[in-house]
Amino acid sequence: MSAGLPAATKYAQQRAGTVAWAVATEDGRIRGANLTVQFRAASMGKAMLLVAVLRHAATRPLTTREHELLRPMITESDNDAAREVYAQYGGDAAFQSVARAARMQHLTPVGAPFEVRITAADQARLFLRIDKLVPKRHRAYARELLGGIIKPQRWGIAPVAERRGFHVFFKAGWRKGITHQAALLERDGRRVALAVLTSDGPSVAYGQATLGGVAARVLNP
Repeated sequence: MSAGLPAATKYAQQRAGTVAWAVATEDGRIRGANLTVQFRAASMGKAMLLVAVLRHAATRPLTTREHELLRPMITESDNDAAREVYAQYGGDAAFQSVARAARMQHLTPVGAPFEVRITAADQARLFLRIDKLVPKRHRAYARELLGGIIKPQRWGIAPVAERRGFHVFFKAGWRKGITHQAALLERDGRRVALAVLTSDGPSVAYGQATLGGVAARVLNP
């Protein structure tokens, strides 16, 4: 993997807009470019809300309503579900609690679920341990949701990693001027996390291509 990191940096520098990427490995290292540049999260915050709810339910089964909110929030990126979760589970306090657990360093809540400021390094930190941050009783459920993103949203990092034999657990965020994705990748008993955040590109499709291009270089065999 190390051989592809300079190529990923060079590629990212050539893309329009601002591109940040980070790869986190089990030895504790985080490498990449623009690691601490902050971006509006868009739907990337939904992964943190998932962790917050599952940690809140550490000693009990999830309620029917929690299931009804969490599955579409993650697998379909449902915004209404995310707004309800954010309102019911503490608002910015939900983000802050997960940030502490994941040892994030530059998360900045701003009072709106899709506007929380995130960095590539922090998203890589989160996704390297995202399943292990939730209580053991809910761990399989978290992996099911993060591994079950609907087909139209499986772009960017996901198909590149899958072609290389990785099991992929991820979440994306996108809107005009923003295309993000972070993923936990597992293969042969090893774990790595990759986050790519972009802003001010010409289109979401362009951003999706940027994510895939970075991933292809980082994961170059």
